[in-house]
Amino acid sequence: MGLDNKSTGIGTLNEKPLHAALKTWCARPGDRLEFQLDGYVIDIVRDDILIEIQTANFSGIKRKLNDLTTNHKLRLVHPIAVDLWILKLPREGDNKPTRRKSPKRGKITDLFKELVSFPELACNPNFSLDIVLIQEEVVRLFAGKPHWRRRGWVTQERRLLKVVDHHLFSEPMDYIELIPTGLPERFTTADLASQLAIPRRLAQQMAYCLRKMKVFEKVGTRKRSNLYIIGDAFTDVQSTS
Repeated sequence: MGLDNKSTGIGTLNEKPLHAALKTWCARPGDRLEFQLDGYVIDIVRDDILIEIQTANFSGIKRKLNDLTTNHKLRLVHPIAVDLWILKLPREGDNKPTRRKSPKRGKITDLFKELVSFPELACNPNFSLDIVLIQEEVVRLFAGKPHWRRRGWVTQERRLLKVVDHHLFSEPMDYIELIPTGLPERFTTADLASQLAIPRRLAQQMAYCLRKMKVFEKVGTRKRSNLYIIGDAFTDVQSTS
């Protein structure tokens, strides 16, 4: 969307393409961009709500969010790539870049990989999380031996190709839509992983977050695995969702 407001320009010098593109997607006429408040620079201020875009780890902004949500409403925007393309720039002597589609497909449940940094914040009425499902392109540059994890290839930038959908979570009740309806009354993270077709590690992160939100309750163990039930306050909602 286009903007008719004046941007301060603070913090945009080193802004990455994906972050900039998501800010453009989020922004509306009248928004204030890169606004200074309470010692922090806010991506977007719209009326009485602060909008922060975080494309990487949540752990780095935990203090900022805790501070700001004490007195302000804040929406955290985070992308998950449901389709991903890898663009490798030409190495010395190569004629052209190569581009391929990655077999990896993100799911909305991937949000728990990051929310595990501060799950209690989801209970704060001033906090909301907007998960944006996107098609993304990752541009990689060959940098040589020091960057051994990808055989010398490092990520130069991430690009937004398309916004597919988005889901807003404003309170713990909203996360009920992510819980599969086929779970037994008492379940483990293995049951959760099987029902959702996700790795066990992600199911454990999901269970940890939802327990901190009081959506899940721990009621015992089974073969050294924690047993959970859906909290009484959420059971009826889940059965009708």
